Amino acid sequence: MTGQAMRVVSGIQPTGGLHLGNLLGAILRWVRMQDEAECLFFLADLHALTVEVDPTQLKANVREMAAALIASGIDPAKSTLFAQSAVPAHPELAWLLQCTARMGWLNRMTQFKEKSGKSREGASVGLFTYPVLQAADVLVYNATHVPVEEDQKQHIELARDIALKFNNDFDVELFVAPEPYISGGTAARVMSLRDGSVKMSKSDPSDMSRINLTDSDEAIVQKVRKARTDPEPLPDDPALLTARPEAKNLVGIMAAISGESEAAVLARFAGQGFGAFKPALADAVVALLAPLRLRLVELRRDEAQIDAFLAAGAERAATLAAPVLAGAYRAVGLRA
Repeated sequence: MTGQAMRVVSGIQPTGGLHLGNLLGAILRWVRMQDEAECLFFLADLHALTVEVDPTQLKANVREMAAALIASGIDPAKSTLFAQSAVPAHPELAWLLQCTARMGWLNRMTQFKEKSGKSREGASVGLFTYPVLQAADVLVYNATHVPVEEDQKQHIELARDIALKFNNDFDVELFVAPEPYISGGTAARVMSLRDGSVKMSKSDPSDMSRINLTDSDEAIVQKVRKARTDPEPLPDDPALLTARPEAKNLVGIMAAISGESEAAVLARFAGQGFGAFKPALADAVVALLAPLRLRLVELRRDEAQIDAFLAAGAERAATLAAPVLAGAYRAVGLRA
């Protein structure tokens, strides 16, 4: 596999619309990646089945998320954009890889413990084994790199372990052991506007905890104004924000939007309170999201076009996946 061109694969669950955390933490980075590598981006609708779902809503969410990604700058002419379930090679390879992965490896995955909570015995088997499907999502395309956040590095390590064990067990050089993708710019870790210790999330029951791509300009201004802060003025040193998670979060959001360092943001606002900072932050968020929201409204009017983009992407993805899946079947003795 030496000399292979860079190929990046990443997915996002279609669990509703995008929010600012998705954009600054992943999607706008994906947009930049399109000019740096061959990219495949998928709607992880099979992963969405690991928890209770409304079938009608899931289908609508896939289309809505695709529209939101395109509105944010993912170009179906540059990147392969598709729904995971439209490429059966994902779950087929996942089964072969489940027979390679080991229980001990999955038992060490921290996200299952977090997501299952106190109802571990009541969690679906899919929730336990979904890291293997994640590995299949990547390995089926011989991806060289995967963009990950700090809390997902375990999943890349698992994919690498599975790839290397499969190659070794069956004496083949089939799978590429993927590396974390560290280009595409810095990914911001955006936290809840109500609690600076937890990530901004679609699952938070409070809509005031997040800024949605679909929020009006007025709603954005209100959410920023009401975001939890502290009474202290902003310092001139980012290190002094360590014990102030809500303040650090808002400064980090401003830095991510403006392309500045946190130090540069603080140089502009040091000594000022949030009464001065929040209006400037609200203006920056509105300037970022308003054009994306307008594009999303346009895309929603043509569902057939969104479906066509996804169908074309799935066809390209299936073509790329087919030889890898066939090689895996041959390796285990199920095909000539």
